[in-house]
Amino acid sequence: MKVLIYGGQIYTMATEGETVEAVLVSDDHIEKTGSYEELRQLADKEIDLAGRTMYPGLVDSHLHLIQHGEKLMRVDLSKIDSSDEMKQQLIRSTEGHSGDEWFIGEGWNENNFPDRKIFHRSELDAICESPMMLKRVCRHAVLANSRALELAGITKETEDPEGGVIVRDTNGEPTGYLLDAAQDLVAGVVPEVSVDYLTKALKTSVDDLLKLGLTGGHTEDMGYYGHYSRPLQAFRNVIGKETKFRAHLLRAHIAFEEMMENADYLEPFIDPGPMKLFADGSIGGRTALLSRPYTDDPSTSGVAIHSDEELKRLVSVARKHGEAVAIHVIGDFAMEKALDAIEAHPTPEGKRDRLIHAMVLREDLLERLKRLDVALDLQPSFVPSDFPWVVERLGEDRLALSYAWKTLLDEGIICAGGSDAPIEEVDPRQGLFAAVARRKPEETHEGYLPEQKLSRFEAIRLYTYGSAQAISMEHRRGLIKEGFDADFTVFDRDLFEGPEEQLLDAEVEMTVVAGEVMYEKNGVEV
Repeated sequence: MKVLIYGGQIYTMATEGETVEAVLVSDDHIEKTGSYEELRQLADKEIDLAGRTMYPGLVDSHLHLIQHGEKLMRVDLSKIDSSDEMKQQLIRSTEGHSGDEWFIGEGWNENNFPDRKIFHRSELDAICESPMMLKRVCRHAVLANSRALELAGITKETEDPEGGVIVRDTNGEPTGYLLDAAQDLVAGVVPEVSVDYLTKALKTSVDDLLKLGLTGGHTEDMGYYGHYSRPLQAFRNVIGKETKFRAHLLRAHIAFEEMMENADYLEPFIDPGPMKLFADGSIGGRTALLSRPYTDDPSTSGVAIHSDEELKRLVSVARKHGEAVAIHVIGDFAMEKALDAIEAHPTPEGKRDRLIHAMVLREDLLERLKRLDVALDLQPSFVPSDFPWVVERLGEDRLALSYAWKTLLDEGIICAGGSDAPIEEVDPRQGLFAAVARRKPEETHEGYLPEQKLSRFEAIRLYTYGSAQAISMEHRRGLIKEGFDADFTVFDRDLFEGPEEQLLDAEVEMTVVAGEVMYEKNGVEV
C-alpha cells in the first residue's frame, strides 16, 4: 500500500530548515518526496498531519531497554531528594517482605541529598531483614544489606574483585556499598527471573518509548539476566510481530562470541551490533578512570575495568569476527586506553566503533578522535543531572573539555544522542532540552558551560541522523529522503519555533515505524 503524508511541516533534517510538502510511503520505505499535487495520484491512502510537524524517527542511541521496563515496574528511587525521604520510601516499600524474598530498588543518587548520605548496611538491616539490593542511578554501584552480603559470601576477608571495590569501614568490614565489578557478587545470587518476566519488562519499555516518539533504540541487555538467549527471546517475543520497533543490540563481551556463532535475530527490527565493553565506571561513584586524582578525593583516580592487555585482547576478538566495538568510557584515562586498543586493532571496513559517554576529554584525545571513524554516544541529560556537583569531582581546570558536546560536533566528530535509560529519563524531549539549554527546566541561569549549548537542529540531529551514523546506517535512516526507511516522529508543534521550554511541552501525536503507525494520540486522523 502507498500512503501519502502531507498537511504539516515535514523536516528532512538533511540541512537546517529543509522541508518537503509531502512524503509518499510504499510499504516500509519512502518512495518519493515532493508536492501534494504531484504525489496524490500515486497514493492509495492519505494521512493529513493537520498542521502538525514531522521529523525522521527519533532513536535513542544508548539505553537499556529491559532495565527501563524494570524501572517502570519496580520501586523508583531516582526522584528522591533527601536521605530521610529515601529511608521512609524504603520502609513503606518493604512492608510484607520476609524470608529470602529479595527487595530491589532503582536509581538512588546521594548527590541529590543535602547531606550526601550513603546508607550503611546496618541502616538497611533496620529497615528490612530480607535481602536488599539498591541500584545507584549510574548502575555502577549498589547498596546491599547484611542478608544480601551473607548470601553473596561477602565478608571482611573477601578480596576486591578485579575492576571492583568492596567499600569497607575503618575495621575492614564491608559497609554494603559495592562499586562496579563488586556489585556482581550480589547481583549474581539474585534469583534468575523468567523469560516471561523479561518479556513483560521489555513490552512495558517499548510501549513507553513508542508513546514518547522513539522509533528505535540501541540497547545493551545481552550481558544481564543469565544466558544471552533469555533476553534475546524476550526481544523476539515482543518486537517484529504486532509491535514494530528498531532494536539494535549491543552484545556484551561475555556473550559476544557465542552470539556470533549461534544467535538468531529478527532483522530489520532486531539486529546485531558491536561487542560492548566497559573501560571504567562513573563520575558519581568516583569510578570513572581519570588521568589525575579526583579533586574531592585525591586518594583515587577511578577504576579500570580491564587491564590494558585484556582490553586490547577483547577488541582483537571482535576484529577476528569482523565486528566493531562499543566501549563505555567516561574518564579521560579510560578514553586513552580505549583509543590505544582501537588503534592497535583497526576497525573493519564498513563498521564503526562507538565510544559511549566520552564525558571527560583532553586536547590530545580530541586530536586522536578526529583521525578515527568513530561515533560518540552522548547523553545530553547528564549535564543538568551532574552539575553543579560534578565540579567538586573534577575541579574547574578539567571542565573545558568535559561534557563538551558542541566542541565535538564542531570538530566534525560523529555524535549520537541517547538517555542511558534507566539512568536518565528516556523521554527524548528532556534530552533535546538539555542539549540546547544545559540546565534543569526550573532553573533560570544561562546553562552549565553555556558555550557548549547546541542549536535545536544539532540537538535533533543527534537523535536522528547521528543515531543512524552510529550504526553505519546513514544511507537509509535518520533523514526523510527517497529510499530511506519510513520511520517518523510527529509532534503537535514545530520544535524549531518558540521558547526552549516548548521542547518539553511538545506532545507526540504519532510514531511510525517501517510505514506502520505504532502509536497514535487521539486527534490525528489516519
